[in-house]
Amino acid sequence: MSHAASHDTHDHHHHELAPFWKRMFTTSNHKDIGSMYLMFAFAMLLTGGAAAMVIRAELMYPGLQLVQPDFFNQMTTVHGLIMVFGAIMPAFTGFANWMVPMMIGAPDMALPRLNLFSFWLLPFAFAILIASVVMSIMGMGPAPNFGWTFYAPLSTTYGPPSTDLFIFSVHLMGISSILGAINVVVTIFNLRAPGMTFMKMPLFVWTWLITAFLLIAVMPVLAGAVTMMLTDRHFGTSFFDAAGGGDPVMFQHIFWFFGHPEVYIMILPSFGIVSAVIPAFARKPLFGYASMVYATASIALLSFVVWAHHMFTTGLPLAGSLFYMYMTMLISVPTGVKVFNWVATMWRGSMTFEVPMLFAIAFVVLFTIGGFSGLMLAITPADYQYQDAYFVVAHFHYVLVSGALFSMFAGAYYWLPKWTGHMYNDTLAKWHFWNSLLSVNLLFFPMHFVGLAGMPRRYADYSQQFADLNFWISIGGFWFGLSQLLFLAVLLTAKKGPKAEDKPWEGAEGLEWTVPSPAPYHTFEVPPVVK
Repeated sequence: MSHAASHDTHDHHHHELAPFWKRMFTTSNHKDIGSMYLMFAFAMLLTGGAAAMVIRAELMYPGLQLVQPDFFNQMTTVHGLIMVFGAIMPAFTGFANWMVPMMIGAPDMALPRLNLFSFWLLPFAFAILIASVVMSIMGMGPAPNFGWTFYAPLSTTYGPPSTDLFIFSVHLMGISSILGAINVVVTIFNLRAPGMTFMKMPLFVWTWLITAFLLIAVMPVLAGAVTMMLTDRHFGTSFFDAAGGGDPVMFQHIFWFFGHPEVYIMILPSFGIVSAVIPAFARKPLFGYASMVYATASIALLSFVVWAHHMFTTGLPLAGSLFYMYMTMLISVPTGVKVFNWVATMWRGSMTFEVPMLFAIAFVVLFTIGGFSGLMLAITPADYQYQDAYFVVAHFHYVLVSGALFSMFAGAYYWLPKWTGHMYNDTLAKWHFWNSLLSVNLLFFPMHFVGLAGMPRRYADYSQQFADLNFWISIGGFWFGLSQLLFLAVLLTAKKGPKAEDKPWEGAEGLEWTVPSPAPYHTFEVPPVVK
């Protein structure tokens, strides 16, 4: 009996006998681990969301309301850290765990025990980070209060004692990410079914393969940055301390050399999910499969040479500024190719608008808005005006909330029938979609306006002229936050629904798991017949 087969039977018996809580610590099954990642990520989404609610409550009116300015800074910091490292990244890893083996015909991930280890690092990492906030509330000194980008010297020379908890927490997250990424690469390279060539892999598998290489390349850079912080704080080095011959701007270079590929780590799997959902509900093969693969790879390669667009105002040489401006604009080309291909896939398809498709279409439209504001930020002289204003906050939330998060909702609604064996409550899901769609725009669109009018980000207070829009932004924020409880309701009632068919999305048969490449010939003069 092969190792894979024995592994399978073993896991099967395991399922029958062990209750879930016991299985959590012992399972090596990719589906169990994928579910754990997704549940953890959702818990972190609600936790990071709670921090965002504090931020929006404080900013609802000018003047002091709910919290002191230093606690406000702690909230902005942990909100960013929890959402990036605790919600978005682990959720995509959960999707990878569930779907990559099934999409390539593998029995499991290549390194199943490493998989479980990667997951279990995360609850401990975030327990440490969240502990610092609990300690702050109990009056034991502030939690990290220097922004999720933790620029030196604010985080080194002036960082509170809890900074060391933060450094340890980031190390654990980084180890988890690197090991998870290695697992994805090894699985895709070694466990594809016979005949599953690279150019036949579903795009979700491609986007995750490329994402995994990005993770392996840049997480050690982040680890290096926080280690240098640690030695600056406790061991007499001066990497980022000008008084000792160091350079605080060097911190920004190191951070953003990690940080820019990181933002693509948080969006490439979205592209993979949307490239699975749109063809299924348009009843058409994905338009331009090969160009999508090359576009994804181009975005990944370019992501390494644009980091200093976060630093246009630090006094870069003119030639440097120009280089980073042009490289950043260049990324919009492969990204535009992707948007074009999604629209072309929908063009004259037999579209139906189930919840996964609604989220996917919203993704395409709203992600594109975020892309355009990113293109505006790339223009160096204009960036001097946008820098550290709310316009930047509007930009990256369009990409990360109505982008990454919406794509995850699309993927979850698309695959939940496969995962649970039941159809979820469609009415609840539609309520979740429409409330999320309306509130996310009320929350983030006006931020473009207050930003262009000069409202700086990361302040606990603001000038009276921004009061009206901030009131509505906060309303949008509370509305969006509460809307996610509808998603929780969908998940909690997911198993109460009718049994799912083998092919839950009727008419999407040929396209449900993989999109064949090259696509079968079809003129689409006549829409394909839906059974």
